[in-house]
Amino acid sequence: MLGIRARYRHFGLYETAILGMLAQSTGWATAARECVDAAAPEPVISFGARHVHPDITDVLDYAAIVGGCVGASTPAGARLAGLAPTGTMPHALVMIFGDTVEAALAFDRGLGPEVPRIVLVDTFKDEAEEALRVAHALGDRLYGIRLDTPAERGRVTADLVHEVRARLDQAGFGHVRIVISGGLNPDRIRYFKDAGAPVDSFAVGSYISGATPIDFTGDIKEIDGKPIAKRGRIPGVTPSPRLKAVDLDAWGAGRDG
Repeated sequence: MLGIRARYRHFGLYETAILGMLAQSTGWATAARECVDAAAPEPVISFGARHVHPDITDVLDYAAIVGGCVGASTPAGARLAGLAPTGTMPHALVMIFGDTVEAALAFDRGLGPEVPRIVLVDTFKDEAEEALRVAHALGDRLYGIRLDTPAERGRVTADLVHEVRARLDQAGFGHVRIVISGGLNPDRIRYFKDAGAPVDSFAVGSYISGATPIDFTGDIKEIDGKPIAKRGRIPGVTPSPRLKAVDLDAWGAGRDG
C-alpha cells in the first residue's frame, strides 16, 4: 500500500497517523465495495455521516466513493472526490410542515434546479399513497422517492417496492426513481436483488461507517541498503508493482543523504 524511503526521523512522528488513515479508510472503502458488488448494476450512495465524528465525515465519504459509491451525503466528502453531494430531504422537514406534499413543495421551491427532487414518503401515511400524492404535486420535477420504513414497522420490503413501482407506473409516473435506505448491508441488498425488486439506488449508512479498520502495520525492511526485519517477517523491501513513485522534494520536503 505504501513504501517510504527516508531517514526515519523525517517521518517516524507520523507513523501512527499514517497507519490510522490507511486502516480506517481501507475498512470503509472495502465495506462500500461489498455493497456496490451486491447492488450492481444499481448504484450505491454513502449515507453514513451521522454515525461518525464530524471531523472525519469527509474522509468517510471519500473512502466510500473510492470503494465504488457513486455519491455521498456530505458536501465535504463529495467535494474531496470532485462530486456534488447526493441526498434527500430529512424526516424533520416533513414533520415540521406536517404533510409530505407541503414539505415536498417547499423543498422544490427552496432549492436550485441542479438538486434532484427526491422525497421521503414514509413519515405519516402509507408509502404508496404518499408516493402518488407527491408525484401528482411535483409532476415531471420529481426525480425520485425514498423508502426508509423503520424496523419498528417491518422495514422496507421487496413487496413494498414492487407495489410502489406498480402504482407509480399505473398513474403515469414511470420516470420517478425509487431509492431505499434503512439498515442496508450486502445481504439485505441481495435480498432485494433476488426478489427482483425495482430499486433504482441503495443508500447505505451504518454498514459502511461501522466497518472494522483493516489491520495495517509499519515495518522497517531495509537500513542503508541492508535487508532487515523483525522476527517472523521477511527481510527486504516487499515488491509492489502497483505503487507509484512520488518525489517528496516536489512537496517541499528535504532529503538527508
